[in-house]
Amino acid sequence: MRIMDLVAGDTDDVRQAAALLVAGFRDHSPHPWPDMPSALAEVEESLAPDRLSRVARDEEGTVLGWIGGISQYDGHVWELHPLVVHVGYQGQGIGRALVNDLEKLVRERGGLTITLGTDDDSGQTTLSGVNLFPDVYTHVARIQNLRHHPYEFYQRLGYTIIGVIPDANGIGKPDILMAKSLASRADG
Repeated sequence: MRIMDLVAGDTDDVRQAAALLVAGFRDHSPHPWPDMPSALAEVEESLAPDRLSRVARDEEGTVLGWIGGISQYDGHVWELHPLVVHVGYQGQGIGRALVNDLEKLVRERGGLTITLGTDDDSGQTTLSGVNLFPDVYTHVARIQNLRHHPYEFYQRLGYTIIGVIPDANGIGKPDILMAKSLASRADG
């Protein structure tokens, strides 16, 4: 497997990354990229000069995964958006490799923090389907993974839940906010 920049001129890789979005988020409701035109628009947006867009390819050139990074706060913070791995290759370290690669590139650019949002719009955690108000923090502190929600994947990579946006995707469908510090700190 090789990880490399996704470039605008490589229309085959761009189309493969878009197809991963359509297939990889099929179970989300509403589907953020329900068709190739919407997915292609997302991939093309990731190719802007102030963003990072990387693909993991196998030896034959097939795109197995795609990750993007969006610079924010004058480059001090980067949003990881999106991350998708071909459904037939999940659990094989491709997502981990893409996240590690993105973190390395963000560090090289002086980034201090990476953030991400990981929606629960299909009842995968105990934060879904309930009214999180008024005590949002208690719900977050007691979160449980009911059906393979990716927040635990990110936790294994050092990310922390820093908050939640209740009802971000409709009533009872929150966005779980996570972040990881990339800063070297003398105080630990």
